[in-house]
Amino acid sequence: MSKKNKQKSSIWGGRFKTGPSDLMQEINSSISFDKTLYSEDIEGSKAHAKMLAIQKIITPEDFKAIKQGLDKIHEEIAAGHFSFSVELEDIHMNIETRLSELIGEPAKRLHTARSRNDQIATDIRLYLRNQIDQLDFILKKLQKTLWKKAEKNTLTLMPGYTHLQTAQPISFGFHLAAYIEMIGRDRERFQDCRKRINESPLGAAALAGTSFPIDRHLTANLLGFDRPMPNALDAVSSRDFALEFASAATICAIHLSRLAEEIVIWSTDRFNFIQLSDNFTTGSSIMPQKKNPDAAELVRAKPGRIMGHFTSLATILKGLPLAYGKDLQEDKEPLFDTQKTLFISIAAMTGMIEDMHINATAMRNALQRGHPTATDLADFLVVKLGKTFRDAHHISGKIVALADENESALEDLNLADMQKIEPKLDQSVYNILKIDNACNARSSFGGTASAQVKERLKEAAVRFDLNDEEN
Repeated sequence: MSKKNKQKSSIWGGRFKTGPSDLMQEINSSISFDKTLYSEDIEGSKAHAKMLAIQKIITPEDFKAIKQGLDKIHEEIAAGHFSFSVELEDIHMNIETRLSELIGEPAKRLHTARSRNDQIATDIRLYLRNQIDQLDFILKKLQKTLWKKAEKNTLTLMPGYTHLQTAQPISFGFHLAAYIEMIGRDRERFQDCRKRINESPLGAAALAGTSFPIDRHLTANLLGFDRPMPNALDAVSSRDFALEFASAATICAIHLSRLAEEIVIWSTDRFNFIQLSDNFTTGSSIMPQKKNPDAAELVRAKPGRIMGHFTSLATILKGLPLAYGKDLQEDKEPLFDTQKTLFISIAAMTGMIEDMHINATAMRNALQRGHPTATDLADFLVVKLGKTFRDAHHISGKIVALADENESALEDLNLADMQKIEPKLDQSVYNILKIDNACNARSSFGGTASAQVKERLKEAAVRFDLNDEEN
């Protein structure tokens, strides 16, 4: 490898006698990944050029040539006909160099009153804004898929678990509705993040603004931003918006992972609560009988990448002095992979839920184990016999122990045997020990009663705008 390149950079080479080493070029170049931003970079450049023309900093003829040239470059890149150069470092200079080839002298005026510092900050904000809009669409689709499945299963009873031990009877619809709420909060977090993303750094230049008579409010408006950022130093050096996006993505991915874990558990032959379709399972190279929940396992694993990217971004930013440092070049790969990983995880989860077969019989049978109505028995002792809850809890525990000794369900115990523990019990106790009655007894707001579940699902459809048939 040669130590030096003979040719100086046309970007910043005036101060230098020779070019950078091959190794310096390699570590300095970002074109291999920031080419992802080509559309945003061109959009920002067109807005900047239009503003320069309106402010009479460049001529209308220059603007026309620049716009036409940028449109041509967009077509070339989109069609895969553009040749990216490592020597030109990044997406900005690759596009500007090609623009010079196409239109000549006017291309050199495009960068007036602008730096790559405010340029890249603008590009990333435009990119993340677009990704959040797409994210909202696919998260809404996942919600709608969960909602449809929940609505059909408001009477499909199953154990609710704490510590993965049978706790109380719930419906499968009630269980899925919990994830509808989680995903709803994810959508809200991304939308809230979008508000802080939607401010324009363009025109902040390197860090201090510019002496040219630019109109930052105009470029902000042209690009759909709410406002220009009020401090040029902050505009080029802050990436908290990117960190916030990564944080929201991490929380969302964790929710997907929790659901994926349950899908893995539910699909085991020990539970057999669900069967995944062939579309989202794979087989074994040695065991012919296997049908593995690989999609769910991958959705369970991929949040590790997203969490790692959040940590990476936080580490890059934590000790970075104002303003711009090349360290910020390292923000893009984590963001791009976060977006890609989250998108495919959401799509896979949506497909799994949509195709999922529910084994209602297995869910119901599981309620015969673990005494899920023990709490209902304690509540009954409070209401019917006037016991304090702590005393009732103790009595109920003794009756559960009796059931374990007899290897029976609570509702199958002999009344006389239960009366040895609590003499005042009568035949009415069997009504509250029935699974369906226990589930429907919890009619408090947000409870398991089928009427409650149906009403909350109706409200969720309105709150999250799930009635749109296009989603």
